[in-house]
Amino acid sequence: MSAEWSIPARLDEPALPRTVQLTDVLGQTKTEASKGTLVFSFKGQEYHLEATDGGNQLFVIFADKTNGTETYGAGRFLYVDKPGWDGKTVLDFNKEINPLCAFTAFATCPLPPKDNMLPLTITAGEKVVEEKHSEFKN
Repeated sequence: MSAEWSIPARLDEPALPRTVQLTDVLGQTKTEASKGTLVFSFKGQEYHLEATDGGNQLFVIFADKTNGTETYGAGRFLYVDKPGWDGKTVLDFNKEINPLCAFTAFATCPLPPKDNMLPLTITAGEKVVEEKHSEFKN
């Protein structure tokens, strides 16, 4: 666990209902309601991640520069505590997990929306188990 990857964020909630298109590994697309955009800064640069409903938490599907080498090629998942009254929460990238697709070819997993492809090398979280789906390498 690295404190560097536990990053304060704020949730910018949409003024009007907004949706996110999520395409899965088979190319099928479904529409999810957006819960807002998680805005955070890392090394002086601002980034945004679209969040959907994760039950008691927010759910983020994202990609970064480690996909296909150090981490699963199709991206990773992150559950984030819902923000407090002030709209603030924490993105703890140490808690990133691989989707079920990383473990079996019999799963159908959503891919990160294009806005959730971070130009960062996030070294925290779950790493690649054994890359079986080379078609998802970046």
